[in-house]
Amino acid sequence: MTPPQALTALHPSVPRMETILASRWARVLIPSLSDLFFLAVLILLFMTSGAAGWEGLLADADVGWHIRTGDYILEHHAVPHVDLYSFSKPAAPWYAWEWLTDVLYSGVHRLAGLKGIVLLAAVLIALFALTLVRRMVSRDVHLFIALAIALVGVGGSSMHFLARPHLLTLLFLSISVWVIEEDRKRQSARIWWLVPLAILWTNLHGGFLALIVVLGIATVGTAIEAWFNFQGTIRGAVRYGKLTLACAAASLVNPYGWNLHRHVAEYLRSDWIRNVIQEFQSPSFRSENMLQFEALLLIGLIVAGAQFRRWKVVEGLWIVFWAHMALGSVRHAPLFVAITAPIIAAQLSTWWNQWTARAKKDSLPGILNLMAADALKGFRRTSAWPAVAVVVLIFMGPPIKWPQDFPEFVFPVRIVRAHSDLILKSRVLTTDQWADYLIYVNPAQKVFIDGRSDFYGPEVGNDYLRLTSGAWDWHQLVDKYRFNLALLPVDSALTQILKLAPGWRVLEDDGKRILLVRSSS
Repeated sequence: MTPPQALTALHPSVPRMETILASRWARVLIPSLSDLFFLAVLILLFMTSGAAGWEGLLADADVGWHIRTGDYILEHHAVPHVDLYSFSKPAAPWYAWEWLTDVLYSGVHRLAGLKGIVLLAAVLIALFALTLVRRMVSRDVHLFIALAIALVGVGGSSMHFLARPHLLTLLFLSISVWVIEEDRKRQSARIWWLVPLAILWTNLHGGFLALIVVLGIATVGTAIEAWFNFQGTIRGAVRYGKLTLACAAASLVNPYGWNLHRHVAEYLRSDWIRNVIQEFQSPSFRSENMLQFEALLLIGLIVAGAQFRRWKVVEGLWIVFWAHMALGSVRHAPLFVAITAPIIAAQLSTWWNQWTARAKKDSLPGILNLMAADALKGFRRTSAWPAVAVVVLIFMGPPIKWPQDFPEFVFPVRIVRAHSDLILKSRVLTTDQWADYLIYVNPAQKVFIDGRSDFYGPEVGNDYLRLTSGAWDWHQLVDKYRFNLALLPVDSALTQILKLAPGWRVLEDDGKRILLVRSSS
């Protein structure tokens, strides 16, 4: 096959791709390999038969109360400061710390229903994956290594791919670290855009603290590098220190002021939260996505050693710190990927280049290097086609199976819809996730406990755990909260107790969920 260069030499009238892309309109209209990667992530994660699909993004019903909180804010033009949804802590102080995401979700839901919610989540995930690759390409990483590490990183983060506000933190964190990395190579005023980003981020998700931590580590690492007369300078350390303080001050611009930071700190330090909330516990390396994360984690720790040997202290500290955080809480695993995957890929690329430095061009390593170098340019730009693809998805119906409701295989959708009037008038004993769904179905519903673990804490949370485990004092707790309806999994301990308890009868049982009603006597 005649190579493109030879074809151009034989036919001078055939323009080179570089000449074509010199036009602004050509760069906008001609798709790039970067665009194809974005679309590939969407297809692989949500449209292939082996993927969890769009419904998988709704496997956690927290998004239900986020939508309804956004509805409240839009209707009342105010951010709530007291609880809206419980009968166990009525009108208690509540921090709706993701209020701006709630408004976003509410607006999207009003325009496109749950289809809009899952599509927004999928686009955020695909953009997160794209930023990883683009950061690697900006470091001149070998393209095949970049793609491999990016895909492993995306796979390792997928345990937290849910339509929840934390997806914004994943994207913002990757972009922020990219800005810091570019500034460390060549200082630019663009890094100060992180200050207004911190304001926006604070009102979207509590993960804004990750930005302050990353900047703080960059300050310390740059100071250490300067102390030993290596890459960093004292001026650089002072620069990042000022930026850290500026972003911390900017985060005070929220409806709750410094009280939000106090609340988040208490939440993160809570032993009860760490002991009972699964995503705050250490990872279990059994599933496929966790094995991918484990591989990246082990390689990352090796790379951290290489960074310290080369006096790249900031990168080494980033890897070690976030590895520690991820091993303590699985919810930090995607943050580890967002920060460290490009650093890992860059070091692996360096080792590969050293190993293949003397390889002949017609050898397998030489051919791979030439292919990667030729394709690398296609990842340095993005055209309008990803946006076009998203617009097409917005208006596309079948054959895509968009969710009309939360997934039946996770939630008691049919039972709730069939008995909605009774449930609304009742004090329902149900799981926290199913209570999230009840709030979504009817925002006037009052629940015992839902997914807002920071709000309920051990005060109500321990009662919930004792009830659902069928503890000896279950009857006193039922009387304490005056439950008159129970919607539970059929195989739970409490279900077996209530089925035999006097005064309770089965209203409906579909083999997986059961609805029991308590007599008025």
